[in-house]
Amino acid sequence: MQLLAKFYQRITWLSFDVVFGAMAGMLFFTRLLRVNVFWEAYALLGMAVWCIYTADHLLDSRKLPIGLSEDRHKFHRNHFKALLISLLVVGLVGIFGAISFFGFSVELFLGAGLGVLILGIMLFIRKFVAKNVWLKELSSAVLYVVGISWFPWYQVEPIEYSWAAFTMTIVYMGLAYLNLMMLSNLDSEKDKEYGFHSISTMLSPEEHVKIIHQLAVILLIISALALIFFNSLQRIFPAILLLMLFIHYQSFFNSKLNSVQIRMRMEATFMIPGILLLF
Repeated sequence: MQLLAKFYQRITWLSFDVVFGAMAGMLFFTRLLRVNVFWEAYALLGMAVWCIYTADHLLDSRKLPIGLSEDRHKFHRNHFKALLISLLVVGLVGIFGAISFFGFSVELFLGAGLGVLILGIMLFIRKFVAKNVWLKELSSAVLYVVGISWFPWYQVEPIEYSWAAFTMTIVYMGLAYLNLMMLSNLDSEKDKEYGFHSISTMLSPEEHVKIIHQLAVILLIISALALIFFNSLQRIFPAILLLMLFIHYQSFFNSKLNSVQIRMRMEATFMIPGILLLF
């Protein structure tokens, strides 16, 4: 069991869980919006997400002092060259793959523009995070959901837009924000030790937990109401989000779990939409 846990930890350090979670999220929006997305789009999304997260971790790892306990940042510093080479290879494969799949079309330029926007915002926040610390988690959550949902949304005709789809998109953003708020709280001590700026370093622990609790309750209520009022064909979507939210809430406020166990459970929840492959 300990060996399995260590293996999964390496998976999370390499951000593969985030990649699978993002692909599962695209599947969620594909089914929600009733559009067809080819496997190439999922592969390109996975490569883009891995490159963004790996680049972010590599940049963070360069700031850390020597003598840290084993964690994600130390792992990236110890394997900096290998991960940087992998990042360049995957990035180039992704670029050529995108050109091959989309051609020089509107979709290609929209995707590339979104990627540049995300990188630009990341660099802006990294440089001015001390003055705009609240933007870090919020912008990351919004851009994450925009990134996994833009292609399915792009294929939907405006006449087919629905309040149900918009509601699920907003709740998904709320879930991503809740996840980052919880992770920020779990990392508060390390952030202070390493000199990182986050919302956890701006708020007191009590204020931070209070906001997390309020946000979780609001999202749970919205999802529960959606489960009641959506039609029978759409109820699986609020049901999935309700389950993901409940696992977040139950894990974070479970005093019997340590921070590593909480993190692993919460990050694994983003793969739950993958069950839609069975329907």
